[in-house]
Amino acid sequence: MKQLILDADKCTSCLQCEIACSLEHEGLFSPAYSRIKVFEFEHGKRNIPYTCTQCEEAWCMHACPTNAIAINMELGTKYVIEDKCVGCKVCTLACPYGTINYNAKSGKVTKCNLCDGDPKCAEACPTDAIIYAEPAGASA
Repeated sequence: MKQLILDADKCTSCLQCEIACSLEHEGLFSPAYSRIKVFEFEHGKRNIPYTCTQCEEAWCMHACPTNAIAINMELGTKYVIEDKCVGCKVCTLACPYGTINYNAKSGKVTKCNLCDGDPKCAEACPTDAIIYAEPAGASA
């Protein structure tokens, strides 16, 4: 199954991934609404793109009191069902990686859903720091 493969050594912190994500999901060029973030360390000497890892344990999904996080069986993603989300933020506390965010504009939480199989962050990345592919050693 394809997944986002992130390579910090190739990231230049251009933020094209954040812009592409916010445009796809919010219709805005605004990194604040992106579901992928680029973290800078040592004053920009090291840049690390980071988003939901779609972990198997899915603590976010188990913690949600309204069952607003479901699994897309085709892609393996955990995604937010907006109609069920009440914005309580319990999932944001349950996620050990901090990759679920509260969107004050919608009053709901957001997380990466791989753009339903066509991740715009990978498409926009000019250095291939983000690619959407089968992990090394996986069979197609």
